[in-house]
Amino acid sequence: MAELLKVENLSAGYGEAVVLNGVSLSLDEGATLALLGRNGTGKTTLINTLAGATRQHGGAISLGGVALHKLAPHQRAAAGIGWVPQERNIFKSLTVHENLTAVARPGKWTPDAAYAMFPRLAERKTNLGTQLSGGEQQMLAVARALVLNPRLLLLDEPLEGLAPIIVEELLRAIRRITREEGLSAIIVEQHPQAILAISDSAVVLDRGSVVHAGTAQQLREQPELLDRLLGVAR
Repeated sequence: MAELLKVENLSAGYGEAVVLNGVSLSLDEGATLALLGRNGTGKTTLINTLAGATRQHGGAISLGGVALHKLAPHQRAAAGIGWVPQERNIFKSLTVHENLTAVARPGKWTPDAAYAMFPRLAERKTNLGTQLSGGEQQMLAVARALVLNPRLLLLDEPLEGLAPIIVEELLRAIRRITREEGLSAIIVEQHPQAILAISDSAVVLDRGSVVHAGTAQQLREQPELLDRLLGVAR
């Protein structure tokens, strides 16, 4: 597979505060990467930096050969970044359908395709964002990123705080989007085994640096290694 994303020696943070130090990683077209680590290790900062929402102090980011680090956030979206932040950032004063049609770009992921992926949203087309449950808001946030027709989907803790039945529903959708539809993705998640099961590779961050990079299968099959990397005592 061809390389899609390349991050080289990346340093970034907020204002003068540097959170990421010398981070390097790559992702192939059609592959999924699980981004793991304890709270406060820089996972969200890395996702935000790829989307253009932090201050970059050094290094380079390229997406399909395009120098992403030179682009503003809206230009990164046009270049192929679909971002689902922790805060979801849906338009709460708009209906579900308006949320999707307001940002949709030409491609296979139309609002109708998003409804097929998330039938709950189809049932709530005319509901305002404020009238959705937390799980439905998360589905809308993912659907809104999809209708941008991105080359790379960034998901920051998509399962956080959701009821188990919604977690299963979202996991099935994410698996379909990545495994069956072949959309490249980077997923940050506090439930590593759930995400490792649908990922190709895994990167573990600690104190803003990469402390492990390898296959997702390796960490799935070596839970003691995963626990050690995440600082979990059995």
